[in-house]
Amino acid sequence: MRFLLPTIILIAFIFSGCSEKDELNEQQIKQVQTEEKKDNNKILLTEISGKQITLNVTDKGFVFEEFKDKVVLLNFFTTWCPPCKAEIPHLNSLQNRYKNQLQIISILLEEKKENQEIISFMNTNNIEYTITNSPENFKLANHIGGVKSIPYMIIYDKNGTYFKHYVGAIPEEMIEADLKKVM
Repeated sequence: MRFLLPTIILIAFIFSGCSEKDELNEQQIKQVQTEEKKDNNKILLTEISGKQITLNVTDKGFVFEEFKDKVVLLNFFTTWCPPCKAEIPHLNSLQNRYKNQLQIISILLEEKKENQEIISFMNTNNIEYTITNSPENFKLANHIGGVKSIPYMIIYDKNGTYFKHYVGAIPEEMIEADLKKVM
């Protein structure tokens, strides 16, 4: 009996010490999980020039940090796709006509394509809008549910809310009519 009380106190002390350590580990785990969640809520696209475009994921679309207060048209494409090439003059026309209200961002869906090749492609096709080339392009494509056919375009309004998408080549007039609805 004489040893019972000291034994109980010792056991209580050991378990209370462990629970504080466990709580600290749980806090550290929660912090890591929060940081991972933040990373999953952000997509960093890289332009051919090396400049980054930050997309913060929301329930309704994305906040395009560098293009706040602009309508954003994401254009998923490849350099070998004939309909993608056919859309270039129309996208140039829209970008130039609405340059203060619209930002077109083309998302290259080709792995291991060197920026120099993309610059050559841009020069050959007189592209006048932004093209991104990075592994994050595929993260973005997966985030929106996958891109099963190209060209594939999505319009987001000035608040970054999804508005409309298109699969395949679309007439410029149709895109322009939809853009005017969200400008």
